[in-house]
Amino acid sequence: MHFLLSGLSLVLIDLLLAGDNALVIALAVRSLPKRERRIGIIGGAGAAVVLRVALTTMAARLLTTPYLQIVGGSLILWIALKVLIDASTPPDAAPAPKRFWQAIWYIVVADLTMSTDNVLAIAGASKGNFRLIAFGLALSIPFVVLSSNLLSKLMDRFPALIYLGAGILGQVAGEMILTDPFVVRTWHPGNVVRYAVEAALVVAVIVIGRVICAAGRTRAGAN
Repeated sequence: MHFLLSGLSLVLIDLLLAGDNALVIALAVRSLPKRERRIGIIGGAGAAVVLRVALTTMAARLLTTPYLQIVGGSLILWIALKVLIDASTPPDAAPAPKRFWQAIWYIVVADLTMSTDNVLAIAGASKGNFRLIAFGLALSIPFVVLSSNLLSKLMDRFPALIYLGAGILGQVAGEMILTDPFVVRTWHPGNVVRYAVEAALVVAVIVIGRVICAAGRTRAGAN
């Protein structure tokens, strides 16, 4: 019974924490042709989960390492802009083959950067039971794949969601940076400051992304 209850808690944790990862994958594969999206989603989610297994043993230590979350948050900001620019191009524009591997790279880097809290939650719920840890991490694959598939289809239908998704990644990046041990120790940001910085990063990602996309379309039209 204890094993079953722990397994149920892992299911709930995966449902609650899969959103960020699914969003990154959906944005990253948005620029791929539809026939390649499923491969990209499954490949990216699978590779990220394999790497999460390696993270499990050091997740708690990573959260207390100064500067690491600042670097991670900065990476997420960069990825948010890159996937926004790539996802804003028509998916059927026959991208070069390297774009597929570029999407996989974005997925793996972003997932590793954002997954420390997910891994900690799974490790805590499993109470060190390796079978439960493996179950929780493996279970996250179908959740992320299904969510990513749904989000990418919604982005096809409602392109404005691309900008919303990139803005959410900006908020995630801000939260990571402001919870870094160095920032907390030296700045002690309160809730008001945290919300203001996160909101500013949401707006900045969307505005900068739109400006770069518009400039790219202008250059393409001129050519």
